[in-house]
Amino acid sequence: MQRLVIAARGSRLALRQAEHVRDLLAQAHGFDCAIIALKTRGDLVTDAPLHRIGGKGLFVKEIEEALLDGRADIAVHSMKDLPADLPTGLVLGAVPARETPFDMLLSARLPGLDALPAGARVGTGSLRRGAQLKSLRPDLEIALLRGNVDTRLKKLLQGDFDAVVMAAAGLRRLGLEAPFAELLAPPRFLPAPGQGALALECRADREDVREALAALHDAEAADCVTAERAFMAGLDAGCRAPVAAVAVLRGGNRTDAVLSLEGLIADPEGLRVVRGEISGPRGEAHRLGAELAAQVACAGGADILRELFHAEQQEGTIL
Repeated sequence: MQRLVIAARGSRLALRQAEHVRDLLAQAHGFDCAIIALKTRGDLVTDAPLHRIGGKGLFVKEIEEALLDGRADIAVHSMKDLPADLPTGLVLGAVPARETPFDMLLSARLPGLDALPAGARVGTGSLRRGAQLKSLRPDLEIALLRGNVDTRLKKLLQGDFDAVVMAAAGLRRLGLEAPFAELLAPPRFLPAPGQGALALECRADREDVREALAALHDAEAADCVTAERAFMAGLDAGCRAPVAAVAVLRGGNRTDAVLSLEGLIADPEGLRVVRGEISGPRGEAHRLGAELAAQVACAGGADILRELFHAEQQEGTIL
């Protein structure tokens, strides 16, 4: 029996995801897999917004290093944490079947976003979630909320916030819930590119691992994620601007299905939100994502990025 080592973050959700992959490999191949938990920079710095401490890559670098130096054979990431460009020598080995990609608004006493009173305090550490909340409800107070899923839910239930917004997938994987929950779905609210999907990463030169992971690959999830990530990469917003995207396949999982992609970019205050939609053959997922990014950039997204870049330069000069 082949023994593989799976690397993941040490949070309960990350370990649950790694255990899920371990079980899939055992079912497909009879492999006996060990799991190692690693701390990333994003886990260690919890008192600042993600975009202030480096944005993309904060939750994957240390895990990727374990692949490159041979401590691990497979890395399990939340797809939304994985940067568009992978380090040299690493590849995306598989995308398993996807959980729901949408966000969830949770509250201890109020049934949903529209029921929140003016000035309600809503917790999130995401620029994307904050911008969309402000666009829909400019009267809300958006407050920083970091930490793992259990910590954020605990802060809500102990009264630190009137509501919090988290990924529905993480809550479902852990079996957690709040007294009140509202699914925030399109067209009103768009998720992060890749949200709800897992990314199984490995070394490019490990053909044995790539072959093993191929049995876990879900083509529908992969095509949707490919379009969303191409949109993200095409805008090249880094961590400075809220970017959201979600793709769906129309016509089932057939090879001739149509892929529909919706995406947006906003300023952090939610005052300007530039949206777009595109549809085409699922086999052209990457092209569709890149094309939509170009359309959104031309419609005002590029102006948002220029202004944010200029503000960053000014802030750096002042500091």
